[in-house]
Amino acid sequence: MLTLTEEATTAVKTITAQFPDAAHGGVRIEGAGTPESQFALSVVDAPESGDAVVENAGARVFLDTDAAAVLDDRVLDAQIDPEQGSVQFAVTTAS
Repeated sequence: MLTLTEEATTAVKTITAQFPDAAHGGVRIEGAGTPESQFALSVVDAPESGDAVVENAGARVFLDTDAAAVLDDRVLDAQIDPEQGSVQFAVTTAS
């Protein structure tokens, strides 16, 4: 199952806090066929039927079936630009 770094946990919580309708929701990741593919991220108020749910310290990430298969045993990390407030997510292999 996908795991979240502390930075990714903070980023997910910060992003979802900006959307009042998603207060109990999270970030949904829709996948493609390989870890090198780009993934679509969206803020949602609840997981869709069949989504895998990853929770860490109050951060919730929902993975569609394709993303769950591709990201199994991977780590979601994030870098936050303190000046611009932008977030860049990266997926790495678990060590």
